[in-house]
Amino acid sequence: MIYFLFFLSLSVAVIALLGCYYLHMRVTKYEQSTKDLDWSALSNITGDLATLKKTIQTLNSRLNGMHSPKVADEELLRYIANNRVNAQNTNNNKIIGG
Repeated sequence: MIYFLFFLSLSVAVIALLGCYYLHMRVTKYEQSTKDLDWSALSNITGDLATLKKTIQTLNSRLNGMHSPKVADEELLRYIANNRVNAQNTNNNKIIGG
């Protein structure tokens, strides 16, 4: 049992060490990539992101409009349903017999 706990704690420590090394490499890479970034480049990136966001929103609106039912179709279905109800009401009012 003691050996199990020893190897378990050793493996957890090695995994934590490797995780810290991986995180250190990612942070270093991020710092090197943003080292030459100045305020004008940042403002250009912000403007490009805003333009891209607006384009995506417009495209999503168009796609959602393609899948939504049209108003004319809804009105036509409502008209057909009303005519069926009216036809049934007129048939029920007939007097049969003498």
